[in-house]
Amino acid sequence: MTRMSRTTSQFYVRLAETPADIFAAQQLRYRVFVAELGGHGPGIDHDAQIEADHFDPHCEHLLLIDRAKSTPTQNYVVGVYRMMMREHAQNAGGFYSTSEYDLGALLDCGRPLLELGRSCVDPAYRGGTSMYLLWNALAKFVLDRKVEILFGVASFHGTDPHAIAQPLSFLHHNHLAPPELRVRAQGSGRQPMDLIAPEQIDKVAALRDTPALIKAYLRLGGCVGEGAFIDRDFNTIDVCLVMDTALMNAKSRESYTRKAGK
Repeated sequence: MTRMSRTTSQFYVRLAETPADIFAAQQLRYRVFVAELGGHGPGIDHDAQIEADHFDPHCEHLLLIDRAKSTPTQNYVVGVYRMMMREHAQNAGGFYSTSEYDLGALLDCGRPLLELGRSCVDPAYRGGTSMYLLWNALAKFVLDRKVEILFGVASFHGTDPHAIAQPLSFLHHNHLAPPELRVRAQGSGRQPMDLIAPEQIDKVAALRDTPALIKAYLRLGGCVGEGAFIDRDFNTIDVCLVMDTALMNAKSRESYTRKAGK
């Protein structure tokens, strides 16, 4: 499967097909996670200007490509989603998220799982049609593969939990995953999210300080695991988002599937 979404005169979306495609995705990840956000760690190659890890060969990479900047030998990738099915995770030694979260509840449910990760869009392409095209293609992938549960970590920039106490507490008190799907942060980076009592939360401030990608998942009916994780290598505080496609509200589900079918 190559074309997975509608195209525009400038952009198209497809799965990576060659090592060069994956390299271009890793270059974008470097531009965003390292050059823009200050990440560091063992998977970063400053000479090649790529961000990579051992999960990449076991994943499928959804690419948003700018035709105008591509060359005959290299596609210019401006958006990416890295996707791992359960069967691929077995070959990779587990899901990426297990480095931060106990995924026992999801692994035990027996339902088709898809982990989303390393999602990013080039700063010059944010807004407009970029995320629309990526989400349409992701929806088609989910329908084609009969995925029932999507999950993965999403990030707040910075590593001070008190600076984002409002949104973390709002997520914990209002969008905590049901027990049967509730993953839990683990390890030395674990950070409780219930930093403020429910009655003291400023909802307007909490939503204002919540990244757009997280709010988008919440609008579709997504929820969060228990606890955040401070990832000092990537200079972020992560929350684990979980979305059961069977529990999406009717309006969101209709919109999601209708766009995927076009």
